[in-house]
Amino acid sequence: MRIQSLEMSGISKAFGAVQANRGISLRLSGGEVLGLLGENGAGKTTLMKILYGLLPADEGTIRINGEPVRFHSPRDAIARGIGMVHQHFMLVQNHTVAENVALGFPEAPFFFPAREVARRIQEFSRRYGLAVNPRARIWQLSAGEQQRVEIIKALLAGADLLILDEPTSVLTPREAEELFAVLRRMSTEGHSLIFISHKLEEILSICDRVVVLRRGEVAGAAAAREMDKRELARLMVGREIIFNLSRKSLEPGPVVLEVENLTVAGDRKAAAVRGVSFRVHRNEILGIAGVSGNGQRELVEAITGLRRPAGGSVRLNGEDVTGASARVTASKGIAHVPEERIRFGIVPNLFVYENSVLKQHRSRLFSRGMFLNYGSIRAHAARLVKDFSIAAPSLNTPVRALSGGNIQKLILGREISGEPALLVAAHPTYGLDVGATEYIRRQLLELRERGTALLLVSEDLEEIFELADRVAVLFNGRLMGIVPTAEATMEQIGLMMAGIFPAEGDAS
Repeated sequence: MRIQSLEMSGISKAFGAVQANRGISLRLSGGEVLGLLGENGAGKTTLMKILYGLLPADEGTIRINGEPVRFHSPRDAIARGIGMVHQHFMLVQNHTVAENVALGFPEAPFFFPAREVARRIQEFSRRYGLAVNPRARIWQLSAGEQQRVEIIKALLAGADLLILDEPTSVLTPREAEELFAVLRRMSTEGHSLIFISHKLEEILSICDRVVVLRRGEVAGAAAAREMDKRELARLMVGREIIFNLSRKSLEPGPVVLEVENLTVAGDRKAAAVRGVSFRVHRNEILGIAGVSGNGQRELVEAITGLRRPAGGSVRLNGEDVTGASARVTASKGIAHVPEERIRFGIVPNLFVYENSVLKQHRSRLFSRGMFLNYGSIRAHAARLVKDFSIAAPSLNTPVRALSGGNIQKLILGREISGEPALLVAAHPTYGLDVGATEYIRRQLLELRERGTALLLVSEDLEEIFELADRVAVLFNGRLMGIVPTAEATMEQIGLMMAGIFPAEGDAS
């Protein structure tokens, strides 16, 4: 039966003393695209987990076509026509597309299921424009193609309402447009969509209506055509947000980082970075653009001492630091905001004050011989909390209890408190709400003005164009080119991210 209407009424959910959802109500009609917005920790994920059967609600009701329903697991939600495409794809990399889809396809035959599933995949591909090869293995596919596989999986399982969590976070601009075309086609055929994104332009482009959550409650709801970016941002964070931060015109100073013909092996031993060369100067931000998986992680790890290069060199202020350990590179003046902030940026079970001196605890400022100087450490942590507007109940709070935005502020504050020569920032605003994003970007620009060289790795082209003086594009481990952002366009960089050199004269 088609989902003609969905209604969530008075949904509340608490985790101990933390109230994640408080009396939230929303509605959705057949064929409608609903945008769901909110800061980190606003309650979006909890609400969607309740709808998808991953969490039970403490209070409230869910009605489909006017009938009350209660989901005890995702299987119950799928049986009623609700599917979800997660931000991080749930695919088996070594299996084929057909084999992955068959794993979640209840009607797959017992013998040779991939054959029947391949036929159904081709049928859905033609119907929705979801071009994908059923026989290709997942690791051979781009991020956009893998996302199509996830959508096909949900549709074949009978999803009539599809929840999409940050669906464009790993896509090129062209792949994002292709996804939007698919979603519009699904909407015209009667499928309902809940679209979760931090990118306000996307919400306004694809959605019919928008619901904004703040601190576990509905802060506002309206037709998308009645809203603009500023109003959405104000509803999300409760204050005005400044877009298009001003980047002062600065003359580049001396070369700080020089990477020459760098080659780095990936986890599977094949070359992930292939003969890459570039320089970063004082008072400059060099942006590294590219779709995830094209060598950015390995490049960053080779520069910051987390991975030994297979060839080439890395120099900091003229000194060879090729293959030096992370401890040595940090002591030489390389600061690092890692891509995986929870895994590599903090120790979740340690307190705020303890995390504030990671990598610096051996300094004379914070230790006396074999003993830590806890007075200095706590004073340092208190300064970071104040200077970087970190919302923490106390310095004795385990860092795991902070929101993603506040964890990122703590990492950034710790890394730049020693005025580093070079800051390597990998996806510094990934997954953050507009308020935290604005704050982090301001800090990076201020660091540039103080003479630091910055290497900014980001898949967000808007961020690259707003912050970087020049942009270098990586594709398949190779440098496609380096272009001043003032002379580049989104379209040109997007083509380079897809491995296509712009026509002569399009870029310099």
